[in-house]
Amino acid sequence: MVAPISTTSDWLSHEGMIIDARSPSEFEDDHVTGAVNLPVLYDDERADVGRIYKQVSPFEARKLGARLAAVNIARHIETTLSQYDKSWRPLIYCWRGGQRSGSMARILAEIGWLVTVLDGGYKRYRRDVVDSIDEISSKLDVIVLQGPTGTAKTHILREVMASGQQAIDLEGLASHRGSLLGHEPGHPQPSQRLFETSLNHEMLKLDPNRPVLIEAESSRIGSCHIPRMLWQRMQKAPQIRINASLDARVDFLMRDYAHLIENPSTLDRLFDSMLKRHGYEICENWRQLALKRDWQKLTGLLIEQHYDPAYARTGAKRERVDLGFIDAGNFSDPAIPELARQVTTLMETSQQ
Repeated sequence: MVAPISTTSDWLSHEGMIIDARSPSEFEDDHVTGAVNLPVLYDDERADVGRIYKQVSPFEARKLGARLAAVNIARHIETTLSQYDKSWRPLIYCWRGGQRSGSMARILAEIGWLVTVLDGGYKRYRRDVVDSIDEISSKLDVIVLQGPTGTAKTHILREVMASGQQAIDLEGLASHRGSLLGHEPGHPQPSQRLFETSLNHEMLKLDPNRPVLIEAESSRIGSCHIPRMLWQRMQKAPQIRINASLDARVDFLMRDYAHLIENPSTLDRLFDSMLKRHGYEICENWRQLALKRDWQKLTGLLIEQHYDPAYARTGAKRERVDLGFIDAGNFSDPAIPELARQVTTLMETSQQ
């Protein structure tokens, strides 16, 4: 039996396997959180069917598509799906909820499984994700964690999350640290759509009656853009500010960006990209310090000549209500939980 569902809320509450029947490239670009990719047609097969549709005839294209789909679905039944008994309840989607999900759903239903499909498929789901982010954002009680570069904001935010407070880790979702040095080695950034899907998944867990902590960011984290409605809420939100000495910030950054010290060639590309902003003399000085491996001095100059001026310019553009100010002595591993505790106390005070 095939049972269509029409609302994303029903879709998201499904407790069984969610099958994405689209091609691997479509799945990689974006997919429902937790979905398993079992393609009815692979990328090269879709291309072949499309070419025959245009160059030969729709009939021949459909015939080829049916043959390829049957082979692929049979393979999935023999492998991934072979372990499931009659009680299994899969949920399937494709691009529009049409031929690919329909083909798989009919075959699995003939076996005896109760199969569910989403009316409108991924296209419908994507529209609902965008609407959901806007709706939830409009209701959130946002508190921004603010502080200059090197004040361990992401580490503190994650410790706050671990303590049971509500927070959204935007940099974690974007796989980027939100700065020119922010690329996470070995972790490519998601597409904008996949970033928003993951963000929506986290936002759906939030209680709108409790505050949610979000690290101060620019509107773009690497290649990922923060959705407009959430960004607007962040711009108007009260803040908790963290500050520390230059030495404490330098020490933290040298630990947190150790991968750059181990692969200094990455810095060359960074300095090239900053020539227009800072000029040859400053960038060449940075480059020479990197060649000498004088990381302490280089880190301090990057903070003083690049990051702090940018932070000051950004702060001058907006006025926020201050909920509290935390002066951190250092950002060692033992210090982070205590700083998170102070942030949590300020968050709780904001509700009183």
